[in-house]
Amino acid sequence: MATTLTLNTKAKLLDGNEIPILGLGTYEMDGRDAHDAVTWALEAGYRHIDSAEWYENEQPVGNAIRHFCDANNVPRSDIFYTTKLKDNNGYDHTSAAILRSLDECGLGYIDLYLLHGPLGGPDARKDSWRACVDAQKEGLVKSIGVSTFGVRHLKEILDIAIPAVHQIDLHPFQQRREIVALCKEKGIVLEAWAPMVRGMKFDHPTIVALAEKHGKDAAQIFLRYSVQKGYVPLPKSVSHKRIVANTHIFDFELTEEDIAALDGLEEGLVTDWDPTDCD
Repeated sequence: MATTLTLNTKAKLLDGNEIPILGLGTYEMDGRDAHDAVTWALEAGYRHIDSAEWYENEQPVGNAIRHFCDANNVPRSDIFYTTKLKDNNGYDHTSAAILRSLDECGLGYIDLYLLHGPLGGPDARKDSWRACVDAQKEGLVKSIGVSTFGVRHLKEILDIAIPAVHQIDLHPFQQRREIVALCKEKGIVLEAWAPMVRGMKFDHPTIVALAEKHGKDAAQIFLRYSVQKGYVPLPKSVSHKRIVANTHIFDFELTEEDIAALDGLEEGLVTDWDPTDCD
């Protein structure tokens, strides 16, 4: 595993597109922080950046991507850019929101567009999802998916179109096993937000022991766990040092025993919002 996964490795999506297996999350970043973090990440070799309408940073994130590409003669197509719909308010609202996000980022198209959550009820979800399907057909977005959906929410939309990606909180302390099983059955790639548990478990004895065993820090143990599980982690940081350090997960491998120990830490820990049971 350690010799086959690299920072350049991509996962194949069911629609034929590919997604880099490590991305930078930009939650709670704005202005200069967002621009600098994205720039540092791209300089460090990341080619996957995750934003959202809700984050109110699509413009600085998009600007950073464009400036990096222009300065380094890197094609726009080399960068995988994600953004998300803030509210499920129906077809027309979603269509307009996609156009706004395109204008905000200034990147010409969106690589991955997600429904940010399941709130709004089944009719609003389905109508918003249909708008995403049509935006993909029009070439405004390359791939479409969802975030923080429960099993019931996922099953509602499968007959319209199967999401290429499901982004949700996934880490050893919150494993979402039923959701993960359904996504794997349908070929949906899982992205992990808060893959490092927001630092809440860095001092857990199991994490500390594995970090010492492999000569790595706690964050790198969490990220390595994520990629070995087949997830796409989206660590967030505004620290240049930490952004670079988070890429140093491809020169070691967790053993089967290590993974089993981490799998044994499940406790249903919610680090932020959890709308997976909403109506």
